[in-house]
Amino acid sequence: MGRKAKFEGDQVSSGHGRKAKKQADPTFPKRVLAHESNKLSHRQKQRLKNRLQKKQQLKESAKKLLKKKTNMKEQIEFKKNEDILQQQKQKKEKKVKFANNNYQKEENEIKVQSPKKANIESKLEAKQSKKRKKIKQKDIKNIESSSDNDMIFNNDDKNEEDENEQIEQDEEETSEEDNQLFSMVKRSKKNFKKAKQNFMEDDIENDSKEMTFSDEEESTEDEQLEEEEKEENDKSDDDDLLPIEKANKKLKKKKEKEEKLAEEEMDDMIANQSVFSFPTEEELANVTNLKDVQQRIRDVIMVLSDFKRLREKNRPRSEYIKLLQQDLCTYYSYNNFLMEKLMQIFPMDELSEFLEASEVQRPMTIRTNTLRTRRRDLAEALINRGVNLDPIGKWTKIGLVVYSAQVPMGATPEYLAGHYIIQGASSLLPVMALDPKENERILDMCAAPGGKASHIAAIMKNSGTLFANDINKERLKAVVGRIYIYIYNNFQIIKGFDRVLLDAPCTGTGVVAKDPSVKMNKEEVDVQRCCTLQRELLLAAIDCVNARSETGGIIVYSTCSILPEENEWIIDYALKKRDVKLLPTGLEFGTNGFTNYRERRFHPTLKLTKRFYPHVHNMDGFFVAKLKKFSNNIPNQKDETEEDSD
Repeated sequence: MGRKAKFEGDQVSSGHGRKAKKQADPTFPKRVLAHESNKLSHRQKQRLKNRLQKKQQLKESAKKLLKKKTNMKEQIEFKKNEDILQQQKQKKEKKVKFANNNYQKEENEIKVQSPKKANIESKLEAKQSKKRKKIKQKDIKNIESSSDNDMIFNNDDKNEEDENEQIEQDEEETSEEDNQLFSMVKRSKKNFKKAKQNFMEDDIENDSKEMTFSDEEESTEDEQLEEEEKEENDKSDDDDLLPIEKANKKLKKKKEKEEKLAEEEMDDMIANQSVFSFPTEEELANVTNLKDVQQRIRDVIMVLSDFKRLREKNRPRSEYIKLLQQDLCTYYSYNNFLMEKLMQIFPMDELSEFLEASEVQRPMTIRTNTLRTRRRDLAEALINRGVNLDPIGKWTKIGLVVYSAQVPMGATPEYLAGHYIIQGASSLLPVMALDPKENERILDMCAAPGGKASHIAAIMKNSGTLFANDINKERLKAVVGRIYIYIYNNFQIIKGFDRVLLDAPCTGTGVVAKDPSVKMNKEEVDVQRCCTLQRELLLAAIDCVNARSETGGIIVYSTCSILPEENEWIIDYALKKRDVKLLPTGLEFGTNGFTNYRERRFHPTLKLTKRFYPHVHNMDGFFVAKLKKFSNNIPNQKDETEEDSD
């Protein structure tokens, strides 16, 4: 430590020096120590008491409710059992009374016959007593007069023999009557036994029926209780809902009840419907009222839907189909060939819907020219001119449906300025499936009147080159006119080229509403001509496409026909003749194409094609297929010509 220092002569005091203060007890945060008590204020204690009291009250009320429910159920079950027992007792008493009455009647019948038996027995006893008396008298006479003559003895023997014969005859008569009585008694006993057995069987059956009836009643009551519980839960839920939501719930319940009632009524109507009676030849020949024909069409379709139950005996299905075809031709003004084709395509229920939809014209649709304006601006301008319109659907961003207009849609300033074109909704689909890109070379075969070509040019945004082709020079003038109006700079009119759209000429069976003459004019020869032309055009379109194109190699084939001969058959033929494959069209709606039709079987990838019907999609009947080419090699044309001639 060293020496102690000295300062000015003062010595430093030795020792431990200044005392240190004692350290205070350590302090801990609240609720760290286990033994520390949680002190509550007066208000907190009161709140706790109130909470506990409320919980106890809720528990007690819940217990009371459960007891009430259980008591109610027990009382209901007890009442049910009592009612069932009383009904059973009453029925048994009635049956016992009925059996006793029958038994008493039989006893009375037996009693009526029993006096006869008593009379017969009394007669027999009287005869036997007489016989005994006579025998005694004879013995006495023999004892008194033992010296009588033999003649007297012989006479007595004869008398005895006569009496014995009379007694035997009387016994035979009595035995016959006794046998009849015994047989009657036996029959009555057998009938009584049978009645007892039937009575026991009826009791067993009635008990089983009562048990089933009671089970049904229990099930119905359980359902009622469940419904009541649901209603209570709904009421508790409705307390949290707004009045509008409550009203909506009530409306939904009413609708559900009405739908159930309607279904039940329909079932009753179908069950009680009168069977269709086949008309006579005179009725078929003298058609005066179209309403009768329409009703007959409905009746025949109903019979064909359930043919086994509703048909007439010994009448084949072919007669009903012929009658239906004849009535459809007279009512809708179709020829027999086309109606037969339609009946082969559609089921009977769907056929009437298609024919009705084909009689009504489709709504007017327009396509905006995106090079000049936007759809929103065009819609605002037309609405200001008094046009009532809406977007076609989510599947297109450029189409509008026109419901009504105060101004002709082909004479508005917007139309003359090239802001829109009047075009059917179905004709937008092939271009959407083609999906043209910028800076591509595209061919539109059969381009007139130019609606689809102008749509392609708008999507390409005036880039690349677009080739328009058509056989008819006069129809090409319409294409030229539209080019000048809509200011498409990338147009050339030449024959054949690259990414190809082929809207092939067809019979027009999908646009009957636009051209009603199709109903009567088209025959099998017309369909065959269109098929041969469509085959040649599709093969030429495939040959025009460059398979090595980086972005393309696509062919889109479309028709405004619904006949498989012009659609699936042509695509199946192209799949066999060229190195092409089908691709999805990219269209979000539409029904899939046919993979089989009657005896024909097509390539399974034909389900990727799309069909559109007026009664399903509210647009003209249409067919769209998208092909991709994989090779530029063309097979020998000689083989093709030989197969076509075959």
